[in-house]
Amino acid sequence: MGERLDERRAEAEAEHGHVPPPPAEHIPPPPSYAPDIPAKPDPVTAIPWGIRVAGEAAWRLLVLAGTLWVLMQVISAVQIVVLAFVAALLITALLQPTVARLRRAGLPRGFATALTAIGGFVVIGLIGWFVVWQIVANVDDLSNRVTDGINELKRWLLNSPFHVTETQINNIAKSLSDAIGTNTEAITSAGLQGVTVVVELLTGILLAMFSTLFLLYDGKHIWEWALKLVPAPARPGVAGAGPRAWRTLTAYVRGTVIVALIDAIFIGLGVYFLDVPLAVPLAVFIFLGAFVPLVGAVVSGALAVVVALVTNGVFTALIVLVVVLAVQQIEGHILQPFILGRAVRVHPLAVVLSVAAGSLVAGIGGAVVAVPLVAVTNTVVGYLRRYSQEHITRTQPPPHGSAAADVAPPPGAGTSEPAEEFTDPAEPGHGDQRDRPE
Repeated sequence: MGERLDERRAEAEAEHGHVPPPPAEHIPPPPSYAPDIPAKPDPVTAIPWGIRVAGEAAWRLLVLAGTLWVLMQVISAVQIVVLAFVAALLITALLQPTVARLRRAGLPRGFATALTAIGGFVVIGLIGWFVVWQIVANVDDLSNRVTDGINELKRWLLNSPFHVTETQINNIAKSLSDAIGTNTEAITSAGLQGVTVVVELLTGILLAMFSTLFLLYDGKHIWEWALKLVPAPARPGVAGAGPRAWRTLTAYVRGTVIVALIDAIFIGLGVYFLDVPLAVPLAVFIFLGAFVPLVGAVVSGALAVVVALVTNGVFTALIVLVVVLAVQQIEGHILQPFILGRAVRVHPLAVVLSVAAGSLVAGIGGAVVAVPLVAVTNTVVGYLRRYSQEHITRTQPPPHGSAAADVAPPPGAGTSEPAEEFTDPAEPGHGDQRDRPE
């Protein structure tokens, strides 16, 4: 009977599809002498906090570096266009106050822009023509003086305590001649490359002139269009930083032109009264070299000393060196702090590093625009930092129950309206206003 009941129970369970689970296997407990094995921690918690922070910062820095590399590749591909536009910005910063004065005098915008641009370009062209004319007119005299200076230097070396013999001097001259002869092909290819450089230079000049005209005439609308490319939450801060950046750039260009003009006049007068040839071209070169802070002054001053050495002797070169050092000391300690002021003050280390980086990226053009770029970036970053702090302070709710809870927020707080309306300085009624440094 028991067997029949088991068979009927099995048949019923088979019909209903229920299969009983197998009996659980009995696992004996571990012996008492077995060691306790702790559970492994979560991998996220096992990594130290400092390493996790470094890793998070590292991949973000890699993304930024990759973005910067791509940007530099794009800039290098269109380097002529970028440098021409930056040069147009610098020229516009120099000429725009003249357009503003003509507009306030009642002249139409187009006539004021054309008059200012044509006058500026004519002055620059006349300066370039005058320099070339002076070089061509004095090249024969310079060649004769260089020959006499080399002979004088040779005699000085023979009579100097360095025990230099005439054979050694002749061997050095022969080595230089052989080097020039063996590198004739390289010099020829460099000359062919120079033709390409001249073509690119002319193209950049035309682009800079064309861009300058439009920036002088329609700079306000170009700025308003550029603001539309900025995301809406960041637009108020950028709208307030733009005019301040422009005032910084204008102050830098004006101050640099004034300082460079003073350097060129005084050093040029010193070179002229010492009867050093090419005094005017040297003065113009010193003027242009002042646009590359620190490095340009050293190179232009060294060139004046070398020309004085090979043409008028060691004594004249020492006097020129004293004149150059005196003028540069006055420039660095009196003229630049007084003329440029605090608005565009940049640390000397930042100046050296920016000039070096700019020259590595874009040559002489990069060295010229590096310092104004750093000054403008410093102004923009400082304003955006202050703007964000003030915006956070205004939008934070006051403590509950405090007297500040009943005070209405200042107008524009927490809204998307621009912090400062951009006004075109060329419009009538707008003077040359400047932000005083805080």
